[in-house]
Amino acid sequence: MPNRRSFITTVTGAAAGLAMSWGLPDADAQERSGGQGRGQAPRASAAVARREVQIGGRRVRVVDVHAHATVDEVKPVVANTEFARNAGGRPLDMERIQEMDRRGIDVQVLSINGYWWYAVKDRALADKIVRAADDGLAAWCKQHPTRFVALTSPSLQYPDLAAAQVERAVNQLGHRGASIGGHVEGESLSLPKFDPFWAKLQDLGVPVFMHPGGAENVLKENAWEGSRGDLGNIVGNPLETTVFLTRLIFDGTLDKFPNLKVVAAHGGGYLPSYLGRTEVACQVRGNANCANKKKPSAYFKDQIMVDAMVFSPEGVRHLVEEVGPTQVVYGTDIPILAWPDAVDNILAAKIPDDQKEMILGGNLTRLLKL
Repeated sequence: MPNRRSFITTVTGAAAGLAMSWGLPDADAQERSGGQGRGQAPRASAAVARREVQIGGRRVRVVDVHAHATVDEVKPVVANTEFARNAGGRPLDMERIQEMDRRGIDVQVLSINGYWWYAVKDRALADKIVRAADDGLAAWCKQHPTRFVALTSPSLQYPDLAAAQVERAVNQLGHRGASIGGHVEGESLSLPKFDPFWAKLQDLGVPVFMHPGGAENVLKENAWEGSRGDLGNIVGNPLETTVFLTRLIFDGTLDKFPNLKVVAAHGGGYLPSYLGRTEVACQVRGNANCANKKKPSAYFKDQIMVDAMVFSPEGVRHLVEEVGPTQVVYGTDIPILAWPDAVDNILAAKIPDDQKEMILGGNLTRLLKL
């Protein structure tokens, strides 16, 4: 089975092909688009009408938690290593801001979430990669302080180092939390070895955003070979998220860290829509050996949040019905532009206006202390 590094290499290449318009422009293109180099004062972007999202005739704040990014600062760190090709592909540029304006996004929460550095066996190199990534994100956010905040993506293969990286990113750089994959080279994040990381998040009072990478941790080798429909993304991603959340519940991690806040991508995978089976498993399955102290649904009331990337107004309504309006947030997957945007689905969902406002930005404003 390909490891996370080789898998993400493939995905990164595909994403770069999907989003070719997001490549770094040359100097002339930068001038035409209003772009700027790192460290220069921002110029006015090309004319793009900034959408104002309104509910009941009143403008509301829109915050996007699900936004991919890469920064140039990582490239020299991994130059001439086996990881060199993984360092780019989703740059920060003025086209991103223009896309935010088109959709009516006020604040975007940036994360570098390929997690290929989980495969780095050199502890010092792993630390340098994360520090460079964090510094690059911080520089961009400093240039655009009203539009962006960032999450660190620590080296979880070294849990104690990951804890230190989170502390530096939050306390020194102003990052608002962490971003992680659904496993670390096949290891579940509910294992006790990762407790120092969870403990640090809880101590700092910051959330973690989980983004999957195709469920390579639960699938046999070549599971998608010969299949149509990009099943690694369409089925694999929500599957990985489902397994990740379920293990945090059943293995007792969320009880061990009761103030931990987890935001899961892609609507929380399959778990919210099939929560009933999970809900009764510990009672009806004699071999379940559950360590959780509460019903699985209870963790969706205060510890687990999910983004609204479910692609229909009815999907949004159903998600709110299953987990509650305080636990659903807005996400886009920018710079991947192929997916339908969730703003209009949230606005069209048959839920009260105050819940729409919470999902579009209110919940994240409170969670991230914006």
